[in-house]
Amino acid sequence: MQTERQITFLGLTVKTIVVHTVTYFIMGLLALAFLDYKTAFDAPITREYMRQVDDPLIALGPGLQFIRGILFAVVFYLLRDILFGRKNGWLIMWVMLVSLGILSTFAAAPGSVEGLLYTKMPVNLQISGWLEVMTQALLLSVILFYWVNHPEKKWLAWVLGIIFALAIIFSIMGFMMA
Repeated sequence: MQTERQITFLGLTVKTIVVHTVTYFIMGLLALAFLDYKTAFDAPITREYMRQVDDPLIALGPGLQFIRGILFAVVFYLLRDILFGRKNGWLIMWVMLVSLGILSTFAAAPGSVEGLLYTKMPVNLQISGWLEVMTQALLLSVILFYWVNHPEKKWLAWVLGIIFALAIIFSIMGFMMA
């Protein structure tokens, strides 16, 4: 495992941005195809709350994930010994993301404890999003953990870098063409 002084804030931030954007993009495409978000977002209960899938800002979403990547990296860097210095650090990261970022948000976000309690959105619709976001959090945790602890795996940097570049290009093109 990497030691504290080997993990730099800049390096971790770049890796976090890349992995988060890639996993966000891939899971978003899969969710759009298999969870039928077009129909779900057009339902009367969600129509006024969620942008429709053909909205230009939806296309731009993956291109803006660097912001969340930076925010995640700040926390990951502060907890680097726990997250990257242990064999099960990926699991700790995943539980942290699910607990704090999905289920226990301070806002009444769909699928969160607060959302389930305080919104009128049907429970089954809220829970259906868990498949996407919990899987994305798992992929982010596993891939980032592996990449940080195995910087010698240059193939991984290349594969993730290419997918990241494509996600950004597609995001910008989707925004401009919408």
